[in-house]
Amino acid sequence: MKLGTLVAGINAALTSVGGFLNPVVLLVIRVFWGWQFMQTGWGKLHNLERTANFFASLGIFAPKFNALMASCTEMTCGTLIALGLLSRFASPALICVMCVAYATAERQALHSIFTDTDKFLSADPFLFLYAAVIVFTFGPGRLALDTLIFAQKKR
Repeated sequence: MKLGTLVAGINAALTSVGGFLNPVVLLVIRVFWGWQFMQTGWGKLHNLERTANFFASLGIFAPKFNALMASCTEMTCGTLIALGLLSRFASPALICVMCVAYATAERQALHSIFTDTDKFLSADPFLFLYAAVIVFTFGPGRLALDTLIFAQKKR
């Protein structure tokens, strides 16, 4: 057997395994990070005064209103992402909230994106932002309400 044929066969097998795992991995990402967004939003909502004071200390305009909007967005869109429902609508909202978090609460980490990558990657919003980008880019996967609902509309 030629090396090229062997490599092609291994590649085909790995592609098959990756294809099988794709919906499972997307499900795990969605459920775990959707739950994390829900909890974070719930915590902010139930400590709204503290969250508004923190937002005010960051110089965020209308801190109480923005604290309410951020917490509701995280809670609602986190729930949608976990369910795989309207994922491509919910994930951009969460991406925006995380970008604002970087621009305000993690400004030093954002400015060090190219000079101190570890600082950028270890900032609190990073994994939340990353998960939301994954869901937006790859969709919710086959194991999602979006797939069930929108697949039936095509028939």
